[in-house]
Amino acid sequence: MEFASMDSKALKQYREQLYKRYKDFQGKNLKYNMSRGKPCKEQLDLSMELLNIKEYENEDGLDCRNYGIVDGIPEAKKLFSKLIEVDEDEVIIGGNSALTMIYDTLSRAMLFGVSENAIPWRKLPKVKFLCPCPGYDRHFAICELLGIEMIVVDMKSDGPDIDTIEKLVAEDDTIKGIMCVPKYSNPDGITYSDEIVDRLAAMKTKAKDFRIIWDNAYIVHHLSENGDKLKNILKACKKAGNENRVYIFASTSKITFPGSGVAVMASSSENIERIKSKLIIQMIGPDKINQLRHVKFLKSVENIEEHMKKHAKIIGPKFSEVLNILESELGGKGIAFWNKPNGGYFISLNTLDGCAKKIVKMALEAGITMTPAGSTYPYGKDPRDRNIRIAPSLPSMDELKNAIEIFCICVQIVSVDKLLNSR
Repeated sequence: MEFASMDSKALKQYREQLYKRYKDFQGKNLKYNMSRGKPCKEQLDLSMELLNIKEYENEDGLDCRNYGIVDGIPEAKKLFSKLIEVDEDEVIIGGNSALTMIYDTLSRAMLFGVSENAIPWRKLPKVKFLCPCPGYDRHFAICELLGIEMIVVDMKSDGPDIDTIEKLVAEDDTIKGIMCVPKYSNPDGITYSDEIVDRLAAMKTKAKDFRIIWDNAYIVHHLSENGDKLKNILKACKKAGNENRVYIFASTSKITFPGSGVAVMASSSENIERIKSKLIIQMIGPDKINQLRHVKFLKSVENIEEHMKKHAKIIGPKFSEVLNILESELGGKGIAFWNKPNGGYFISLNTLDGCAKKIVKMALEAGITMTPAGSTYPYGKDPRDRNIRIAPSLPSMDELKNAIEIFCICVQIVSVDKLLNSR
């Protein structure tokens, strides 16, 4: 039954039972880490064939061991442009991290502006970004480091609150952009609807240099056969006459090796040419051998999709197990609410207001390391102190079962304490 409908005596008795379970686990000196969405060893093993590819000449006879080609080898551009559904002249293939490409993109905007006639953002008295929340902590860290003020926008079931976004950008020319994880969002697992994509692409912005950071990190990361579909935002921007508005990012970080993958960014051909003019000075060339071996290993978009089905067979059952335990331990008690994603790497859980930090701390004291409470909001400050990000991928199934059971015990104890203290 719902905790709120239980009398204080019954709640206290139930708390005693919970605390005994908690102390039993605490006595086992467990150490499980669910702080980040890391692939497990079994997932990494799927791509070991990469290391056996010794070729270094591309299809044009280029020696990839040498200098040159700042925007990526042609066959990598061909493969990843198909994955992102853009033209080959609209992509740049980078190193192993899409996050690095996002950081560089925002840094260039600060130093040089986003177009030939735009004022560099560093010369403006204030630069703001909209941040759908709960969201990705590393996006927020980049903004904070660069001095970009962040404005929270609530996530809804079909994407960010577009009515609020449209109102804000129409009125304030210091709002220069928005951070988005549009497919299987981090951490909610929400995929933006077609309407949200179209409205982001077409909305009127007071800032002429408004930009969308479209971090499509989970582009093929489905948990089942019936994965979500995401509308092509670059095509939507072109249709709306705003083709320079969006920068799209993706990588193979959770397809092959997170530490040795290939990242890609896409935008209008005009934006790409301008970025290339800066990259020529920044570098002499990325790791082309790594790009080549990824092309040789992944081969085609169809092969990538088959490869990701193998990932889903490994982590899909982990997500199902977490959801089953959450329902078994917390369902119907009115103290926690969580999403059931079709893909991505996280399960987002909301507790009663004011409980998240205490729950994460209590779990840590039982050996369970989770993402710090507040991380899914700018500046690490969840205004309601309720959102907790669960990352099921790294632990083994047995470790995961223990970890989530302990977590659920902590959720219940802290919730009981809150209810008793409010009476």
